[in-house]
Parts: sequence; structure tokens; C-alpha cells
Amino acid sequence: MDHFIYKDGELCAESITVRDIAREVGTPFYLYSTATLLRHYRLMDEALAGTRHLICYSVKAASNQAILMTLAAEGAGMDVVSVGEYLRAVTAGVSPQKIVFSGVGKMIEEMRLVLSGGIRQFNVESESELDDLSALAVDMKTVVPISIRVNPDVDALTHAKISTGKSENKFGVPISRVRQVYAYAATLPSLKVVGIDVHIGSQLTNLEPFALAYRKIAELVKALREDGHDISRLDLGGGLGIPYSRSNEVPPLPMEYGALIKREVGHLGCEIEIEPGRVIVGNAALLVSRVISIKSGESRQFLILDAAMNDLVRPAMYDSWHDIISVVEPSADSQETVYDVVGPVCETGDTFARHRWLPYLKPDDLVAFRGAGAYGAVMASEYNSRRLIPEVLVKDDQFAVIRPRPTYDEMINRDTLPSWL
Repeated sequence: MDHFIYKDGELCAESITVRDIAREVGTPFYLYSTATLLRHYRLMDEALAGTRHLICYSVKAASNQAILMTLAAEGAGMDVVSVGEYLRAVTAGVSPQKIVFSGVGKMIEEMRLVLSGGIRQFNVESESELDDLSALAVDMKTVVPISIRVNPDVDALTHAKISTGKSENKFGVPISRVRQVYAYAATLPSLKVVGIDVHIGSQLTNLEPFALAYRKIAELVKALREDGHDISRLDLGGGLGIPYSRSNEVPPLPMEYGALIKREVGHLGCEIEIEPGRVIVGNAALLVSRVISIKSGESRQFLILDAAMNDLVRPAMYDSWHDIISVVEPSADSQETVYDVVGPVCETGDTFARHRWLPYLKPDDLVAFRGAGAYGAVMASEYNSRRLIPEVLVKDDQFAVIRPRPTYDEMINRDTLPSWL
């Protein structure tokens, strides 16, 4: 459920019409709903009721300060994969003791800054990272809590580009070697083993891969405890999918996911950490765009929008589906037309949908892409020297621009010229 619904024939974000926001902000823009963000976070929290747990929102899904502050006020921790995300989380008011630092390529300067500011734990990816982290911690006279990321060789049954738990993926320590790596970690100074980390992929619409991975982790907990390691935390990652197309995808509910966690690892006495991103923010935002024109091709009609692949890259990168709806509610007897929905970027790949049935539309009509909150604004670029588009946050009957559209001068003047020009 989200809080983008038609009222009196107009698409509304909570208590404000999308048309009114577009009139003031201009198109295209991202539009987030506070009520939807909070609802999704609270559902994940309720799903783990009865366990010791921390929900570490995955900052890479959507990293605007207003979003992070909204979730931090609810008690959320954060999962970060760069020092920039760490600084965003801290600036948003998240305690460093609620931040988990993940990522396959942490650099020494990143580790140093994070250790200076404080951290809940490092999710370590390799022996070389253990060496670097230990040497740095000794130099800084501190002790670092760590979990080691395990690659369980489980197929997440999701898109190949967002699958992270198979043996050929770059993430984690192979499960066949993980006891050796934990034994090595225990010999290094200034490191404190606290848990195990696993994350198998994103946009999972089937619970079985989670179950397979978590069963392997449960067995590993027993083995590592037998080896003398104090395993008190399980970071089970994120990845729960959302329904991008309301008719074709029915991902598991948060309560079903929570029940699986309790069933598979609840008996181990560990504190549970999860790292949801998409499931919290994905359906909490729309991308709102204006129709520039309708162009007739040899065998199809092109609906040309002012949004483009640089604003929302997911369809071009992942062949992903987003429901596209009219901001004006179609009447019961309105006709539909088949369009290829495209943007103005000079790439054939700048295509949002092919052969999509939509209400009859004309220039200047507004449309909205559902499910645009995760990996939307954070992956945007200025390709074709197109300005980054605004992000807008709604709460009840109020809205605020939380990232403004830069001017062309601001965009161009970020370049600096060498002395010889």
C-alpha cells in the first residue's frame, strides 16, 4: 500500500494533488510520501517483533537527508557502503553505534574516517580487508567490532546484475573457507568478532532463497561457536522485493519474511540485523513527468516525455518495469492507446516501456512512474548535460523541495579550466 491515490479525479500524494506540486516545482521530479516511508519501516519493525533486532536502512536505495532523518526519527539504523553514505547518515542524526559499514572495496582512508567517528560494526569481505582494518585499528588504539560476510552460494532467483550470493559473485568469503577466515581474524589484534553477515541479492520475490541461505548461516553459527567464536549478531542483509507491476508480481509480505527469520535463526539467541532499502522506499515515491509530444513511427507511436534515462536509469540498465499512470484519473469509458514510452536523451536505450497500453494522452499531460523511490534519484546523472531533477517530500498537506533543480550555470560552473585555456 502507498499514499498515492486518486481523489476526485486527481492523483494525490497524501493530501496534495500531484498537479499542484508540478505547477510549482516543474517537471520532471521525484515525489516521496512520508506516510508511505513510515508505514513500510514500521511493517518491517513489526515483522521482527519479539526478537532483539535493528533495522539498518540501506542508504544506497535513496540517500536524501530528509529521507534519512525521517527514518532516523523512527529509530532506524543505517547500512552504508561508502564513507559518503556514512557521513550522510551521521549528518542526518543517526548514531554511529547504529551504522553498519558494508561494501566489497573499502579504502584505507574510508576506514580511518569511519573509525574516527565510530561504527557499530564493519562487515568484512576478505582477508586483506582484515589485515588493513587490524593494522589501522592498532595504529588508532581502538578495537573494531566485525562480522565477516559469507557468500553462501545461493541463487537469489533475481536479476543477474543484483544477485550477490552466488559463488561467481564478487561479494563475501566463500562458505567453504569461512571457518579458516574466522580463525585468522581471531589472531589479529584490535578486531573483535561479533557476528556473521550475509546478503544474497535484491528484489527477491520468493522466500526460498532466503531460507536456503539462512539455514546455511544457522549451521555456520553452531560451527563457529564450537570453534570458540562469540557469535552474537546476525546481519541477514536486505533484498525483499516490491510489486513494481501490481498485476504481475506478488512478493512476500514483511510479516512472512519476519516469520521465516524467526523460524530459521530465531533459536540461536543472536541479535538480528536486516538491511532493507527497496522495500521501505521503493513504493514511497513517484517520478512525475510531462508529455512533450506524441510521434508516429512506421509501426508504433512514441510517447516522448521530459524525463529520461539519466533521471531513471532502471529500465535501461535492468530492463525493469514501472507502472506508468496518468495524473488525471481516466474515466471508466476512456480509450487506451499503445505507446513506446521514451525520453529525449540521444540514445535508443532511453526507453521506459515498449508496447505499453496507456490512456490516451496529449502534449503537456502529466504521467507518474510508480515504484520510483529506490535506485531512482541516487542513480541519476547529468548525461546529455541534463540537470538533475528535484526531489520533493510530502507530509500530509505540506510539501518541500528536498533537493532543488540546479541552474544551468550551476551545472556548467562545476567544471574548472586549466591554466592554458
